[in-house]
Amino acid sequence: MLRARIVLGLYIVFLLLPIYWLVNMSLKTNTEIVSSLTLWPHNLTFRNYATIFTDPSWYSGYLNSLKYVALNTVLSIALALPAAYAFSRFRFVGDKHLFFWLLSNRMAPPAVFALPFFNLYSAIGLFDTPLAVALAHCLFNVPLAVWILEGFMSGVPREIDETAYLDGYSFPRFFVKIFTPLVASGIGVTAFFCFMFSWVELLLARTLTSVDAKPIAATMTRTVSAAGMDWGLLAAAGVLTILPGALVIWFVRNYIAKGFALGRV
Repeated sequence: MLRARIVLGLYIVFLLLPIYWLVNMSLKTNTEIVSSLTLWPHNLTFRNYATIFTDPSWYSGYLNSLKYVALNTVLSIALALPAAYAFSRFRFVGDKHLFFWLLSNRMAPPAVFALPFFNLYSAIGLFDTPLAVALAHCLFNVPLAVWILEGFMSGVPREIDETAYLDGYSFPRFFVKIFTPLVASGIGVTAFFCFMFSWVELLLARTLTSVDAKPIAATMTRTVSAAGMDWGLLAAAGVLTILPGALVIWFVRNYIAKGFALGRV
């Protein structure tokens, strides 16, 4: 038992070490970072965080990223819910092939779609908008959401649907009032994965934006200049980039636990 605790403790330290070092760097001056190796800041400074919160070119990157990620999560779940219900409740010609084709879209690298999306959105005036990135990410997140939700919905007995119809429920009322609460944990798990995949995706987000909707990942490249790399500012931006994902995990932690136990995750 003691050996297992030691191994677990070392594993946790190994996982948390990069995060600690990132926070450590964010509280140092650039001179201290490049001049010596220190386990904690000798000259504690919050200048790097102040720069991010006061410079519009920095904090707008976070706002842009949150806009298209939240929009993509809502769109993906809204589109995936009826599709997953159809796959879980009905059988039709080619349903298994269509289901596999949807999932295979998630396997394709984003680079394959970067040029077509760029050309299309430039032609219809969606380039450099949060909606452009949100719609592009739907190509990958909707199939994933359908796949996860279908597993949860298949676990709900069909008798519930039949009983609701006998009680006079219309399909929209049944779906919203009865069925959706039964798969709430699946929706929470799906929202988590959609949020995280959209938040960390870089290629499409950079390709489909330039100025007005530039995400934080693209803004972070501004730390490279003729004077060198601003390590402290980059580390502070990295710390703030981790926080949204940590908050999402905190709020849906109970749903995630149920999802890994019951759903197709």
